[in-house]
Amino acid sequence: MKKNDPSLAEHAGWQHYGAQRPAFAEKPGPGQESVWDFPRPPVARSDSRLVEVRLGDVEIARSRQTVRVLETASPPTFYLPPQDVAIELLHAAPGQSHCEWKGRARYFDIATEHASSPQAAWSYDAPLPEFVMLRGFIAFYPDRVACYVDGQRVRPQPGHFYGGWVTDDVVGPFKGESGTAGW
Repeated sequence: MKKNDPSLAEHAGWQHYGAQRPAFAEKPGPGQESVWDFPRPPVARSDSRLVEVRLGDVEIARSRQTVRVLETASPPTFYLPPQDVAIELLHAAPGQSHCEWKGRARYFDIATEHASSPQAAWSYDAPLPEFVMLRGFIAFYPDRVACYVDGQRVRPQPGHFYGGWVTDDVVGPFKGESGTAGW
């Protein structure tokens, strides 16, 4: 981060950067990782576990070539390559957002013959340089569609704002609940 970076104000209240796990963090057990060991700024890492996304009984996506974004205090978010997504079921949705790390995101509604879910997915068309591997990849909100990692149903990150995927192999507590904005 540069000294005159406009996002410094956003970061001023943060207390944790993944350098040291705070005392209140859950201790990971065997085969688990703590979100408090994830870095800030976040990083993107390839992941080969089977990721599936469904809306009702329709498969929206299925991939073993995903990218996981890891950031202090947040459960991972999985991004899937467009060739592994039923793109014809995604429709441009109104609105956009800006992540200080990844850039400008656009949103998608998902519609099948029998179900729909508004703004259930997002993507970065022109991510910032550190996240170029996310270009065109698609992420899904696990509170709007059913998401699975190696057969385990994902639980949504608390707070209904972030798109983190909570599975049994990550421990928190997780950013998103009331009073966690400084995390």
